[in-house]
Amino acid sequence: MGSLFRSDTMCLAQLFLQSGTAYECLSALGEKGLVQFRDLNQNVSSFQRKFVGEVKRCEELERILAYLVQEINRADIPLPEGETSPPAPPLKQVLEMQEQLQKLEAELREVTKNKERLRKNLLELTEYTHVLRVSKAFVRRDMQFEPTYEEFPPLENDSLLDYSCMQRLGAKLGFVSGLINQGKAEAFGKTLWRACRGHSIVTHAELEGPLEDPETGEVIKWYVFLISFWGEQIGHKVKKICDCYHCHVYPYPNTAEERREIQEGLNTRIQDLYTVLHKTEDYLRQVLCKAAESVYSRVIQVKKMKAIYHMLNMCSFDVTNKCLIAEVWCPEADLHELRLALEEGSRQSGASIPSFMNTIPTKETPPTLIRTNKFTEGFQNIVDAYGVGSYREVNPALFTIITFPFLFAVMFGDLGHGFVMFLFALLLVLNEDHPRLSQSQEIVRMFFNGRYILLLMGLFSVYTGLIYNDCFSKSLNLFGSGWNVSAMYSSGHSPAEQRKMMLWNDSVIRHNRVLQLDPSVPGVFRGPYPLGIDPIWNLATNRLTFLNSFKMKMSVILGIIHMTFGVILGIFNHLHFRKKFNIYLVSIPELLFMLCIFGYLVFMIFYKWLVYSAETSRVAPSILIEFINMFLFPASDTGGLYPGQEHVQRLLLVITALSVPVLFLGKPLFLLWLHRGRSCFGVSRSGYTLVRKDSEEEVSLLGSQDIEEGNYQMEGGCREVTCEEFNFGEILMTQVIHSIEYCLGCISNTASYLRLWALSLAHAQLSDVLWAMLMRVGLRVDTTYGVLLLLPVIALFAVLTIFILLIMEGLSAFLHAIRLHCTRASHYCGLSRCGAQAPDAQAQRPWLTGPAAPRHVGSSRTGTRTRVPCIGRWILNHCA
Repeated sequence: MGSLFRSDTMCLAQLFLQSGTAYECLSALGEKGLVQFRDLNQNVSSFQRKFVGEVKRCEELERILAYLVQEINRADIPLPEGETSPPAPPLKQVLEMQEQLQKLEAELREVTKNKERLRKNLLELTEYTHVLRVSKAFVRRDMQFEPTYEEFPPLENDSLLDYSCMQRLGAKLGFVSGLINQGKAEAFGKTLWRACRGHSIVTHAELEGPLEDPETGEVIKWYVFLISFWGEQIGHKVKKICDCYHCHVYPYPNTAEERREIQEGLNTRIQDLYTVLHKTEDYLRQVLCKAAESVYSRVIQVKKMKAIYHMLNMCSFDVTNKCLIAEVWCPEADLHELRLALEEGSRQSGASIPSFMNTIPTKETPPTLIRTNKFTEGFQNIVDAYGVGSYREVNPALFTIITFPFLFAVMFGDLGHGFVMFLFALLLVLNEDHPRLSQSQEIVRMFFNGRYILLLMGLFSVYTGLIYNDCFSKSLNLFGSGWNVSAMYSSGHSPAEQRKMMLWNDSVIRHNRVLQLDPSVPGVFRGPYPLGIDPIWNLATNRLTFLNSFKMKMSVILGIIHMTFGVILGIFNHLHFRKKFNIYLVSIPELLFMLCIFGYLVFMIFYKWLVYSAETSRVAPSILIEFINMFLFPASDTGGLYPGQEHVQRLLLVITALSVPVLFLGKPLFLLWLHRGRSCFGVSRSGYTLVRKDSEEEVSLLGSQDIEEGNYQMEGGCREVTCEEFNFGEILMTQVIHSIEYCLGCISNTASYLRLWALSLAHAQLSDVLWAMLMRVGLRVDTTYGVLLLLPVIALFAVLTIFILLIMEGLSAFLHAIRLHCTRASHYCGLSRCGAQAPDAQAQRPWLTGPAAPRHVGSSRTGTRTRVPCIGRWILNHCA
């Protein structure tokens, strides 16, 4: 629990790596995921660092691998992903792997280029065959034509397009045939008519089916056209217009014999191209299948190698340029594993002088490291969505495991819906090792990553559904109702009781549409229902009024408990950081302000529930009126809930009024008193302080820690902390803003928790409406056709329940639960809104593998996870 309750204790270590073993040592460190490197070359440009050439080589290998993956996916070849992550390749194999990948890329590009060329030729020949087939009917030709210039026959007997007729007229007739896009055919014909001034005839017909464009690869509809023109000048215009409209122009045969020869030649060439193209595709697929066997592991290896060189670029050389010096943040519990990793790297490289490390004291704030597993990771992500806590602060994720699904279930409480959600999450949990789930689409992968959150949300919804006694909008009578209707009849009571109490008789039942049960009548109310709401309320007309009152009070109680718990978590932070004055001057006034007003409201709710019974319920005062009168001080005596209520309420208001100035001025005045007593607080504790040195307030806090600890001596070898000027106005303004935000937030946040009541009511009413509009209609049909109608009604009811009540309403309750956690509990326990605080730019990117390294979540060690990526996390998610 310690690691999840509070982040791990970190220390700053200095690594001394021999030049020949640095690569192997960092590879061993990366596989274990132990450290976060600090950049010791911040003033050096990325292009001027020592290993920039190696980084460029890795980027070139990444480009080649990306091309291979693209071609493999285009060929629909599955990528066999290994179960384990391969280590970074040894330096001896890097050049060999580079040569193999370059050779494979060149071969693939050549084969792909040839394939595209063959495919383009095949498409062109196919188009030519279609042009010849369709245009055959455009022009009639004389099979045995011989040019003669005898007496002209009457022109009205011959077609204008008859070739012999044109020759008799002494004109030179030309033809242009080809294909044009369907959308351009109309504009193409108009352009030809206007440009040629009627000296051309365009005939076109649509192809039966679409064809693929050889240039773009798109499958579109085509038109076959045949243009007849007179004269060479008109022919040049026609050809230019065809080029402008991107027409596919093909030569047109002059005779039928020439057409037949061309057709036979085309069929032969097409058959040969099909054979060559199939062999080329088979060879290409063989090459890609062979490449797919190792591309996954090579992608991981190259990314690991690139991450190693990024880390090496963050190291500095000693004066002899034979040793690299690195500074890393490492958990104190993993120092032994860090030494073993360095020894393993030195042994793998065969170096005579091993690499070593030593810890160095520092006053900088370490980054935050919180270890998680597959169960707690989702809840930690919910907390991190608001902000990563500062170093060694209380981690609210431990308590979010219970509070988040519980608040969700309060808004989503339904036994049936919760059980369906629980079964869905349980199915994901039982099949979590299936590779297709983790590599599926984004929405499915989102559900898969939150499977344990869904599991608890469904389980808690089943519990709240039992409390609400709500299952698909219907109540379950498991233990028998505590109300007895027959006891309201007058025949079962004595005459004296009949005169005192309003009982039922035949006349009352006959003349009243609504009958009311009186719990004060003996035998009517036999005791509370053992678990949850009594099922008789499902039949009552005032059911909504009763549930509204119950859920509204429950929401206020849960909200105040949740917010108070957040303030209490802040006290643990102050105790851990030895800031006891914050407990007296901030936390206790906040608790008094909260409990004296809203805690008293919770007390009145429970007091009225416990003290007043059915007999005295008619004289019970209204909690709302009593709470308002607490601030108005009415002149007349209202009776109240209990004797002496007025004095207790005035005392609580006095305590609340006194806590406000303490909350506004207590801490600034105390820091001012500390500052006047001491001029500089630059004392270090155990190698580093637990405060941030970039805040004037925290510098003063450091002095208070030293007073409490009795530590007045400076440790040797520590880095100096420069004392900044104390700014009382800024500290006062910060505290005033925080206090105003807190006081107003207590009111607005308490009202905000009423969303628990509102969403629970909305979910119950939607479920009731869906049942009334579908299932009730299907169940009321007579038995003759009822079965035939009931099956589609049940199917529609199931579909609407899943999409509306489970997905839409579940998403709404999920978002509201996140809001209640992130803007309420996380704020009160002191969670930082801007992530982990760090003194330098690199530390503000916790557990980063390098300036250009990808950031991922996960760990190479089973069951652990750092808040943000370290070198050992590598790029596994990228590869997937």
